[in-house]
Amino acid sequence: MNKSIWKHNYKVLRKELKRIRKNAGLTQTQLAVLLEKHQSHVAKYELGERNLDYLEVINVCNLCGVVPEDFMKIFRMLIDKEK
Repeated sequence: MNKSIWKHNYKVLRKELKRIRKNAGLTQTQLAVLLEKHQSHVAKYELGERNLDYLEVINVCNLCGVVPEDFMKIFRMLIDKEK
């Protein structure tokens, strides 16, 4: 795949992860505590300074009270919508 497509997909992923965190009523610091990480960990992936692997995305979804499969359906719909 073209690198620019990956860049766009990561942008959509970051936006959705931030959305579910906020919808769960969690601050970056609160989510970081649940993840057993520093607040900067959450800030960096939300800003695009680091990427999460698949298992980390699942963990964030679970901690935010979102079924990972539902999250992936929404993510896929957003990606497909932009094609």
